[in-house]
Amino acid sequence: MSFRNLETWSDLGTSMSSSFAIPRTESTHHRLYEFAKLALIKIFVHPYATVCDLYCGGGVDAEKWDGAQIGHYIGIDVSSSGVSEMREAWESQRKIYTAEFFEADPCTENFGVQLQEKANQADLVCCLQNLQLCFENEENARKLLHNVSSLLKPGGYFFGITPDSSTIWAKYQKNVEAYHNRSGSMKPNIVPNCIRSESYMITFEVEEEKFPLFGKKYQLKFAHDPANSLLVHFPSLIRLAREAGLEYVEIQNLTEFYDDNRMHFASMLLNAGPNLVDPRGRLLPRSFDVLGLYTTFIFQKPDPDVPHLLQPHYCRTTVSIMMRQVFVILSKAMMRALSCCADCSMVASSTWPSLLCFNVLASRTPFHSATICF
Repeated sequence: MSFRNLETWSDLGTSMSSSFAIPRTESTHHRLYEFAKLALIKIFVHPYATVCDLYCGGGVDAEKWDGAQIGHYIGIDVSSSGVSEMREAWESQRKIYTAEFFEADPCTENFGVQLQEKANQADLVCCLQNLQLCFENEENARKLLHNVSSLLKPGGYFFGITPDSSTIWAKYQKNVEAYHNRSGSMKPNIVPNCIRSESYMITFEVEEEKFPLFGKKYQLKFAHDPANSLLVHFPSLIRLAREAGLEYVEIQNLTEFYDDNRMHFASMLLNAGPNLVDPRGRLLPRSFDVLGLYTTFIFQKPDPDVPHLLQPHYCRTTVSIMMRQVFVILSKAMMRALSCCADCSMVASSTWPSLLCFNVLASRTPFHSATICF
């Protein structure tokens, strides 16, 4: 997987700001969410990539793909209207990339059969807003992840954004505790199911003390825009992804994601309108609260032609992701060089594990230290 060349890391934020404009008239929630999607797209997407977009309906991200200079786009949505909206949005753009659109449900249909011709074609599969829908039950989650794996090329990434269930559940538990402290005379099985803040309201359908693995429904409401959702149990997501052949890379709350990348992304939020960040680019309390409701998720389909990398739990930011891609490119090149020599088979089998060892040392920002050995 190749990556976008940037003369300096500050060019990343500059190129983002010049490529897209986050609507200044939208709500705080909408502007922050658009920022997060744009940041992830710019980190992962390289020119001429083949991208598969799950739940693409609405066409709201068509301009982002246009600006990312992808080569081919595969849009999948559960409804014909959603597919039509995305197709119309693509047709209204400059059409610098080719596109295909399919009506299919990633949670219930078998893409290995229905989209057999698309198997192992995508450099990237993204799900920028509806991953949580698959957590109604385990079978739906398993089906979506197997479908993702069938679409990805070896070495490709599955990434996106989803509500941070850990944060939401912690807020709920804190609310329950506060309720009992205020109402000690109440029956212990009567607990509050509503969390309110200045920006949003979270309401659970059924009050429970334990975090269920699947099927936990709630409503997340911003202003007059309620959305029904499901908690995503992250250990189950990682387990099912592994079963589908996808390696866990990272799940990171968006406040941490922003903090790790602030020097590159702050200008985007400063240009997105008032009341998001202070003059130094630090999130204001309201922005921190809203952005903290969401998390990134990143998985990778292993490439059997690349020597096994260190498990990528260290991969937290733009730099570390791109460094990982550099290591993959270098390892492939050196394997090819070794294989060109008739006498290299013994060398490749006996000395390759110790041939390369990179020690990446860095401060907390912009990336964390890691040792990568082949």
